[in-house]
Amino acid sequence: MKCPNCGAEMKEDRLYCENCGEDIHIVPDFEPELERNIEQSLGHILENVEQQKGTSEENAEPDAGAPPLLSGQSVKPLAGWIGMGLIVCLLIVGGVRIFQYFSVDYQTERARKAVTARQYERAVRYYGRAMELDRWNVDLKLELADVYFLQNDKTQYELWLRHIAEDPNADAEQLASAYGKLIALYRSREDYQTINDMLLACESESIRTAYQSYLAQMPQFSVPGGDYDEVKALKLTVTGKGNIYYTLDGSVPDEGDERYTTPILLENGDYEVQAVFVNENGVASEIADAVYHIHVEELEPPMLNVDGGEYDTPVLITVVNDTENVYYTTDGTTPTMDSAQYTEPIPMPLGVSKYQFARLETGRSSVVVERVFTFELDTDVTPEQAVDKVREHALDTGKILDDFGHFDDTEACYQYQYLYVIDINDINAFYVVAELFVDAQGVAAYSGNYYAVNAYSGYFYRLQAEDGSYQLSEL
Repeated sequence: MKCPNCGAEMKEDRLYCENCGEDIHIVPDFEPELERNIEQSLGHILENVEQQKGTSEENAEPDAGAPPLLSGQSVKPLAGWIGMGLIVCLLIVGGVRIFQYFSVDYQTERARKAVTARQYERAVRYYGRAMELDRWNVDLKLELADVYFLQNDKTQYELWLRHIAEDPNADAEQLASAYGKLIALYRSREDYQTINDMLLACESESIRTAYQSYLAQMPQFSVPGGDYDEVKALKLTVTGKGNIYYTLDGSVPDEGDERYTTPILLENGDYEVQAVFVNENGVASEIADAVYHIHVEELEPPMLNVDGGEYDTPVLITVVNDTENVYYTTDGTTPTMDSAQYTEPIPMPLGVSKYQFARLETGRSSVVVERVFTFELDTDVTPEQAVDKVREHALDTGKILDDFGHFDDTEACYQYQYLYVIDINDINAFYVVAELFVDAQGVAAYSGNYYAVNAYSGYFYRLQAEDGSYQLSEL
């Protein structure tokens, strides 16, 4: 079949030329049943005429005085009646044919009957003519799409459903049907990218909501890009299941970059945040992008009473300026608000230690103050020996019954722990040992008893602390 507009070869049953786009108007085949009805009607008319003619000739008596009839003279009126009958029949048949050709209901009914009979080629032609007559009828397009589905012509099936999805005359129910069938088609192909793109272009909020799980929408930023004089906690949000990935240096994010789990703290500095959402089907959204310049005045750093270096006598590490919101670490890591908070002077530990101090508030920080100390005592008495002396005293006095600290037949016990070394009342260096009570479940807590063991003589005392000063009492 050739296109009447451009002459290009066309596939069978196409309603438009794929070369020039011209609509093709198809006239349905003449129905054999109707043709037989016409022939039968005309046959009956001719048969009745012949019978009437024979009866007239048999019953007629010739007039003796009349001249003989010329050949053919008696049949002229009869032929006229036959001609008129034929004309009437043709007009009736023509009227019926014209009515049927221009009747949407008739063409639709014939199309549906053809579908029931599985005559899909014929059904396509009838639906084509029906849509020529009623080009805005979306239901006809849906039915035609279903015919192509029954023919397993997925290309035409998809094409017509796409037409419906883009048809401004389609109502909510028709759109829902078209989108549902398209999504089922693409899902069977695992073509989730096409589903996402189609839904993003869809103007129906109800359809987008119904198929939200297939969407990969661009992440939303809680803070607009711009200049700020305070730290900002940037939240990234998106609807649907999947993961958000982001970068802070302007590079394009992918699944190999940082995965968003908690708000991003934007502190002093410049940031170009880019984020992408990858849904559970592996479809990536468009990239969200924002630029931030954060300039926050730094807090005053802590000031310490000692410098780093070597020490051979006990020292208390003290913050000498404002102590509010000061945090510190002893493992070389940068302090955070989850680190130990400075509340009182810290006894310098034996050996090598590395302290870092910083003043911190939400979104603000001072510079970090670092000190490295080396503290050694010139003595043969060790902290372990100081703990042993206290334990031996508890055994001698009957407070505990064995080296494990048990005092009755339960699993509860007393244990002793070295804490630090301090200079008490400028007398000498003392090891401080704390007593712990451990219950039968193994939960330990300080009992409130402390002991001070002279780091040089090994002599020990009960230790009491009052108002920041230490008091020694004989045992």
